[in-house]
Amino acid sequence: MNKKKIINDPVYGFIHIRSELLFDIISHPFFQRLRHIKQLGLTELVYPGAQHTRFQHALGAMHLMGRVLDHLRFKGVEVSEQEYEASQLAILLHDIGHGPFSHALEETLLQGVKHESISYLLMSELNDEFNGALTLAMRIFRNSYDRKFFHQLVSSQLDIDRLDYLNRDSFFAGVDEGTIGIERIIVMLNVYKDQLVVEEKGIYSIEHFLNARRLMYWQVYLHKASVSAERMLVNLIRRAQALVRAGERVPSSQGLQFFLKENFTIETFQQNRKALLAFGQLDDHDIWGAIKLWKDHDDKILSTLSKMLLQRNLFKILLSIEPIKKLSIDRIRTAVSREFRTLRAESSYLFSYGMVSNEAYAEGQKINILTKHGDLLDIAQASDLPNIKALTKIVKKNYLCWPKNVSL
Repeated sequence: MNKKKIINDPVYGFIHIRSELLFDIISHPFFQRLRHIKQLGLTELVYPGAQHTRFQHALGAMHLMGRVLDHLRFKGVEVSEQEYEASQLAILLHDIGHGPFSHALEETLLQGVKHESISYLLMSELNDEFNGALTLAMRIFRNSYDRKFFHQLVSSQLDIDRLDYLNRDSFFAGVDEGTIGIERIIVMLNVYKDQLVVEEKGIYSIEHFLNARRLMYWQVYLHKASVSAERMLVNLIRRAQALVRAGERVPSSQGLQFFLKENFTIETFQQNRKALLAFGQLDDHDIWGAIKLWKDHDDKILSTLSKMLLQRNLFKILLSIEPIKKLSIDRIRTAVSREFRTLRAESSYLFSYGMVSNEAYAEGQKINILTKHGDLLDIAQASDLPNIKALTKIVKKNYLCWPKNVSL
């Protein structure tokens, strides 16, 4: 069977699957599950075109990894065929641990368990199944391979993941702010003393990349309606958990029911293969299928939140640089309790408050610029734009959201 296939991608055109192992991993149920998990979760409620999946993103990232490695080879960087394939595998599987509506899920069903940890465990499962063929890919993924630039291509301030998702998300959302000069960034990458660097000629492309990332967070990822919808979903899952653990019947798929019943830690997944395999089957359909069932549930809070999400009747939301006052929270709590005739303790499911943050460039991990004189400078020092240094500051905004029909 010919496994060296070509896939037509709307962003890059034709994507080549270079090896049989890559084809077999893409064909595996763990990876095929990503077809049914949207890359941007509930953002489609704001940008209707944002229907693309984590499956598409992973394939795009695999393609870009190949492009980068080809250019590095052209510049004289030695990359063996084994390293080439392992790097493509590492980036292909970097998001395999994401669940449906990943951030909402990590906050409710998997408290404290990062998707990167689940990704590594699923890679270990695949490595056993494929007789150790993913060993080098796993070393690159966890940064234990001695040639560090390979890991930097998978996870860093300027990694393949970010290059693809900025380009892809802006394309499908129809938002120009995320468009970046990927071609120029790729040809400006190099390796110096085993570290990933950008040649000085590419500095303006990196400045644009960092600005685009900051704008995409406010314009798309942290759009106030997206934040509102996600908080509603978080509250809905928490309510379902509370009912299930109180002995109430809350219908859902077998996989989702498994995670509603009890809390899971990373140790649970390490020690309980059944839990890992159950997670490896969850996708967006489990959540939406449950929501369609829950809209008719006897529990008023569960049914109300389900109907609101299905009908896109989102919470009204206020974003503020200033902290949310306790008086404002108490007023909302009282008004919600009165409007929906719920106990005051239960009214917290029907509103939400907290903080979102936008960190365009973290100082701890550098994007190194290689000058013409052979010096390495952090982009914040090398750039002649003062706003690049300003991007190292984390911008935080507080939010408060509640049902639109609740008058204060």
